[in-house]
Amino acid sequence: MKKEIIIGISGASGVQYGIRILEAIKKMKDYETHLVISGSANKLIEIETDLSVSDVEKLGDHIYDDHDFTAPIASGSHRSMGMIIAPCSMKTLASIASGMSDTLISRAADCCLKEKRPLVLMARETPLNLIHVENMKKAMEAGASILPACPAFYPKPKTLDDIIDFMAGRALDLLDIEHNLYMRWRE
Repeated sequence: MKKEIIIGISGASGVQYGIRILEAIKKMKDYETHLVISGSANKLIEIETDLSVSDVEKLGDHIYDDHDFTAPIASGSHRSMGMIIAPCSMKTLASIASGMSDTLISRAADCCLKEKRPLVLMARETPLNLIHVENMKKAMEAGASILPACPAFYPKPKTLDDIIDFMAGRALDLLDIEHNLYMRWRE
């Protein structure tokens, strides 16, 4: 039986992070993904990448509309290894921090929190205001991991893909998924 991971791509710049995570997991035989792309993320995929939304959806194993509350991942009884939201917009973060499950992405995140499953929020905003920071604190206190999209430069990235791979790898690290997307410290 494959291990299931929920991937949310919300409407913040940096959809490449979520796409790279999907690409990496697609190559792993023991995993399958449940993918939700927000309406705003659909637009950003077309603006920020050379891919179509259907190209990105092909990377997922199970695809859901962001308003489909009948999806299996809308229930805490559906088992998964956890969820990564990459990128995580401040709107999505605010919904999660306040417990307002108004989209499938925020509902699946809420299920991860209430079932004590890992939830990784790759926050994508700069600069931050106090409301953003307070929402991050609330989400962390509820059990989420906040992973700001702040790549390291010790691996000496040579391309934008190297930077994207570093962040995608760090997200997978937080779900304890083995990968070789980036060079670890002192390797």
